[in-house]
Amino acid sequence: MQSLEPSTSLVDQAYNVILDALCDGTFKPGERLTQDDIAARLSVSRQPVTHALAVLKAQGFLMQSGRRGLTVTAVEPEFFQAIYQFRSAVEPLAVSLATQRLTKNAIVRGRSLVEHGRNLVVAGDARATLQADMDFHAFIYELSGNPIIGETMRLHWLHLRRAMGQVLRYPGMSISVWQEHSRILERMIFGDAAGAADLMRRHVVEAYERVRIEPEGA
Repeated sequence: MQSLEPSTSLVDQAYNVILDALCDGTFKPGERLTQDDIAARLSVSRQPVTHALAVLKAQGFLMQSGRRGLTVTAVEPEFFQAIYQFRSAVEPLAVSLATQRLTKNAIVRGRSLVEHGRNLVVAGDARATLQADMDFHAFIYELSGNPIIGETMRLHWLHLRRAMGQVLRYPGMSISVWQEHSRILERMIFGDAAGAADLMRRHVVEAYERVRIEPEGA
């Protein structure tokens, strides 16, 4: 965690830095967070940190824990499963809609995203690979033309970041992810909306199996 720059909103900066720390495991489930400690580490006043923590609490990353204050929530297996169930319904729809809106520029952009993701796997950059994965799916949401899909999935992807970073550290699994992305895109380019949607549904189902969180003690 580094000191913040005053060029943009301090609340936004504090939010992003704390969120990154939650997602990369710097702040672990059950850990207590205090405004004073985080403000000191970020070299800012308590006010932006207080606002950032309030947003993260509302989004489910933190919870009130009696006199202990705010603590980091765990990603519960049931919640994680619910996100993937939702994705398995929404993302095929996004692909189907996006296929109908595919342009030459979008094809170039999509192939560039896939190539970029593959290069990051080869480079062994797990964090950048995860971001590239998110970018590919965001590309599909945007191309679908349905803003509700992108807005809804944005928050879910923030939660998924906490678990997906684990699987993307394994190169073989990361390569599989980008092979699946490529097949989905090429099916879209072929104009087969139904086929692309089916590939996306299978991609989401298989992704859940790769990153599934087991209950404690399982």
